Amino acid sequence: MTGTRTVRAGRRSLDIHRPDKVLFPAAGNAKEYTKGDLVAYYRAVAPAMLPHLRGRPLMLERHPDGIDGPRFMQKNVPEHYPDWIKRVEVSKEGGTVTHLVCDDTATLVYLADQACLAPHRWLSRADRPHRPDRLVFDLDPPTGDDFPAVRQAALLLRELLDELRLPSAPMTTGSRGLHLVVPLDGQQDFDAVRAFAKDVADHLAEAHPGQLTTAARKKDRGQRLYLDVQRNGYAQTAVAPYAVRAEPGAPVAVPISWDQLDDPGLDARRWTMADAVEQAGTNPWAGLASRGRSLTPAGRRLADLRG
Repeated sequence: MTGTRTVRAGRRSLDIHRPDKVLFPAAGNAKEYTKGDLVAYYRAVAPAMLPHLRGRPLMLERHPDGIDGPRFMQKNVPEHYPDWIKRVEVSKEGGTVTHLVCDDTATLVYLADQACLAPHRWLSRADRPHRPDRLVFDLDPPTGDDFPAVRQAALLLRELLDELRLPSAPMTTGSRGLHLVVPLDGQQDFDAVRAFAKDVADHLAEAHPGQLTTAARKKDRGQRLYLDVQRNGYAQTAVAPYAVRAEPGAPVAVPISWDQLDDPGLDARRWTMADAVEQAGTNPWAGLASRGRSLTPAGRRLADLRG
């Protein structure tokens, strides 16, 4: 597990250190993956992934000793990172934080060399940090094997969002459930967006009290699926599309089409580093980024539905 390997990423050549280091040990039916495999995956998926990262502050989930070792959630960019990597300073309570911004393949490959398995992205851009252009609903099932409940909740939420005339797109999380992403026009601030998301979740949970809940405490949820809207806040993050999760077999958070949600074989870990690039090539969210909506008319429609 010594030595280096040089790879080309865009206009840059990068040294990959200890490429044979195992980050995902083989376990049961789960395949072994090395740092070299992680680098190759992010290099290959970059054309599909970068549009979801560009211009956004990132939080980096790093596992230098693999998924069985310590996890580091890194916000500030270390001083030793190369000068060519983009940074942005954003305000936080009590001061500022300098986040990394990933705008190119070379940065993505460099992060993989740093054993960053999953970048987590802000829902706003660095040039307008207080104005999110994404809204995320996190559908969290009561147990990890209850994906039918996730599928049903996603369809109910989509139906409601359609009534509100808001486009939405599903993404497997690579962990337990799904994220539903709604593109926004970036005109409302985080407080307004989170309040709207909470009203939507509350309305849906009230209509289906035996299936869905917005209770933040696990002990209050019972066997109901949790509609989580807490990611829709300033400086909060959501796992980025095509990010690798720190689980055996290297599952990936993958955008899917609504038609794919009907697949009875689908679950949150359906795609891994072995086949996520193939799924990315189908462009399942084609056109979504250009469909950002204002929440003002949607809020009026929701108010009418709630009486």
